[in-house]
Amino acid sequence: MEKLKIGKTYQIHSYKHNGQIYKAWDEALLIKYDFKNGILIFGNDCTTVTEKDGHKWKTKEPAILFFFLHKWYNIIGQYKQKGISYYCNMASPIIIEDGTIKYIDYDLDVKVFPNGSFKVVDKNEYNYHKKKFAYPKEIDHILKKEMNNLINEVRSKKNYFNNNDIKKLVEQYLSLKNEKN
Repeated sequence: MEKLKIGKTYQIHSYKHNGQIYKAWDEALLIKYDFKNGILIFGNDCTTVTEKDGHKWKTKEPAILFFFLHKWYNIIGQYKQKGISYYCNMASPIIIEDGTIKYIDYDLDVKVFPNGSFKVVDKNEYNYHKKKFAYPKEIDHILKKEMNNLINEVRSKKNYFNNNDIKKLVEQYLSLKNEKN
């Protein structure tokens, strides 16, 4: 893994199992990392997202992104006016190369709403790609196990789902961003 630097901007590339790029984010600013626990925390705001078909759009609010070196998901805490929402992607552990965070997106997602309720989404997309890309049984098993772990994290409202921590991380992100500008 390349040497990381707090305050450095990285790109994010999401791929499908067949190796094709699926989605790209122009920037994510590294806020902190903990290699012992395999966690990297980034922030971004109003960043450009490019879809696989070339369509571009901008995010609307500050977000804190938790990426993992050993877990098969990533978490985005979205700091919205109506409260903090979370979008969790079932995905391979990340790698970082050439200033880019890279992972394979496995379709299944968990949306966590400001009131703490949650919903698993994109099951049909997962089943479609599972057949289309011939996911190995081992991948299917890992993803189901990691989905259970993720749901337990969501229910606990600890670690990555602690709203006070997200607020502090957003402040830290905005401070680092202002220093950079």
